[in-house]
Amino acid sequence: MPDSDTQASALQQLQDDPGTRKRFLKMVGGAGAAGALGLIAAACGGSDSSKSASTGAATTTARPASSDIAIVNYALTLEYLEADFYAQAVKSGQIKDRATVELAKHIAEVEQAHVDALHATVMKLGGKPAAKPATKFDAVLAGGPTKILETAATVENLGAAAYLGQAGRIKSKEILAAALSIHSVEARHAAALNKLVGRGFKGGAPLEGSIPDGAFAKAMTMEQVLAAVKPFLAA
Repeated sequence: MPDSDTQASALQQLQDDPGTRKRFLKMVGGAGAAGALGLIAAACGGSDSSKSASTGAATTTARPASSDIAIVNYALTLEYLEADFYAQAVKSGQIKDRATVELAKHIAEVEQAHVDALHATVMKLGGKPAAKPATKFDAVLAGGPTKILETAATVENLGAAAYLGQAGRIKSKEILAAALSIHSVEARHAAALNKLVGRGFKGGAPLEGSIPDGAFAKAMTMEQVLAAVKPFLAA
């Protein structure tokens, strides 16, 4: 796992790049906010964690680490992409099977719930949420149901790997608990979609299969995630 100095250096390097990289990293840049992000845990079903955030955490520090806020905005940007993808997939009418459409709608609702929780948390704490990026999924949608579902499976594996990649950098226990709860959901989505598209339990590439890298999932850095989502970001 890269240390904070290495990660900061990587972020600065990406910010200096032109085009998509610069816009992406501006969107996920850290925004200051007061208090622990117990609201995320509450939104994900962790009411007890929310209470501890408003009591115990408040006695130790009045402000979360700026790096934690940056990670939350990074996660928010990825959730924007996922929610938008599923919304467009359903709206396209390309998927004809009723059960598959219902699954896509359900996942769309879950991803939007993640967006709402992350966005509302930053807002309520006085921070500036990451901006919603413009996306381009036309090529995927034009590929029909198989292409859409394969992309969905890959995106979910990507989401799980992205959350795992930041787990060691999160300083707040409340934020870590909330991030892991979302990570688990992303992984379950990936498992269901991989089975649906016939990839099986283990895939042939890092972002394929219910267990992408064997017995232990491999985390992805911000740089690696950016490279993977870049084709879906509009110029």
